Amino acid sequence: MDIPAMRANFAKAAATGDEAPLYFYSHLFLTHPETRQLFPVSMAHQRDRLFAALGEVVARVDDLDALVPILQQLGRDHRKFGTVAAHYPAVGASLLATLEHFDEEWNPELAKSWSEAYDVVATVMIQAAEEAEDQPAWWDADVLAHERRTLDVAVLRIRPRTRYEYLPGQSLSLETDLRPKLWRYYSPANAPHPDGVIELHVKARDGGPVSSALVRRVGVGDVLRLGPPVGHLALDGESDRDLLLVAGGMGLAPLKALVDQVASQGPPRRVDLFAGFRTEDQVYDRASLQQLAAEHPWLSVTLAVSDDPASSLEQGEIADVVLRHGPWVSREVYVAGPAPMVDDTVGRLAQHGVPPHRMSSEVFAPSRPGPSVDGEVTE
Repeated sequence: MDIPAMRANFAKAAATGDEAPLYFYSHLFLTHPETRQLFPVSMAHQRDRLFAALGEVVARVDDLDALVPILQQLGRDHRKFGTVAAHYPAVGASLLATLEHFDEEWNPELAKSWSEAYDVVATVMIQAAEEAEDQPAWWDADVLAHERRTLDVAVLRIRPRTRYEYLPGQSLSLETDLRPKLWRYYSPANAPHPDGVIELHVKARDGGPVSSALVRRVGVGDVLRLGPPVGHLALDGESDRDLLLVAGGMGLAPLKALVDQVASQGPPRRVDLFAGFRTEDQVYDRASLQQLAAEHPWLSVTLAVSDDPASSLEQGEIADVVLRHGPWVSREVYVAGPAPMVDDTVGRLAQHGVPPHRMSSEVFAPSRPGPSVDGEVTE
């Protein structure tokens, strides 16, 4: 497979903006109308996502060691859409038709490379889906509590009707009948509990149909559907090092789950949690964090604001605040939040002397359908 040629080819299609995804879906739905039922009624929030993800995944088949686990996860996850093995050839044919349509230099060698790459991707995903047939494609979960913490943030407590296993720091996709076939990812803010209750933190995003519905319309008694858990932000089970946890905005949720894990499972260690927000009125979970710190003497919680000089909270970008409280060179570090905050914090802590292998991070990006192949989470 000529990976550079494939990337150059895909770039030509991507450069057309909406034209390539529109051609892709038109080709798919016209040649295989049965696939239309897999997608939401309105494609406004879906149009470029599958097409972009296909290109991103297929063009990385030269790194199978890293890609195969991701594909296996995607194969298991896509069962919730109703995807079956017969759908994969249809999608592959439409992908190749689209790439050929937007490249005047398309040739048999390029077609062969794309076909072989897609076959690898489809085979791995289909096999993973088949191996997961004894697992539910999704789990129904009842909304037990819904609390508006700010104008655009709500905390939900939900309970799956059957056993749902996940690891602290992972994310789960969910769907509501208010937005059928639109699945979005959120990180539980607690470790698994015997009662099965999961706490979710949701911020309504501009143009985010699912997040807006979860914050403003979902209520107690409603039923959500959960997909299988995904993600990689998890404590090292072989380490008992003290922890530094740094959150920006809604990135607080998975880090709070890690705190809960230490509290319920150990091993005993010092944990310093820093949470940064733009203004003080955005600090939506203060009471709960203060209660955690009061209950656990090994936990320190520091809240900071970057754009609220009247606030009594610590001032500054969260990376600056963290470094003022150092040193941190002996810690295991976990960072979650918006991409600029994550990049800045990880970079600054690396300069501070924290080895890269002891830092884990998760980017929380609005208006995306879920984890990308690099693990981003949303909406």
